[in-house]
Amino acid sequence: MNCSLLPALCSAPTDIYQLLLSFYFSYLCLKIQNMPNDWKDRLGIVYSTNPGFKYDKGADKQDEILVPGEQNLRVTIDRKRRKGKTVTLVTGFTGSAEELKKLGKLLKIQCGAGGTAKDGEILIQGDLCNKITEILKKEGYRVR
Repeated sequence: MNCSLLPALCSAPTDIYQLLLSFYFSYLCLKIQNMPNDWKDRLGIVYSTNPGFKYDKGADKQDEILVPGEQNLRVTIDRKRRKGKTVTLVTGFTGSAEELKKLGKLLKIQCGAGGTAKDGEILIQGDLCNKITEILKKEGYRVR
């Protein structure tokens, strides 16, 4: 450190100087922790001169969950891109991903088969079209 430029800091005891530095660094750490970290959410904002500006991400869009009687589900059998293995597809579900996974889990348990629920459709291994149709009708869904 160049003492000729900063005589006040060099003449001050080192413990006070270290105390000031620790306060400054703790202030910076608090300031960094409170800053929004996800830059992808702020891609549309270039610069704001307002010191109290907080970026509003907007309301998250959630899929409207329809009651089972209002949903039209289609149950089909598919063999394409599956090396000749038969799977039963349930499409047309409207709702959140959690509700889709719950319905998929129910169908897998009731059918005793494996499967997955993603991208708005439920895939159950095997030719279980009739059994799945009965289960969905018992749950109150409209099935084609």
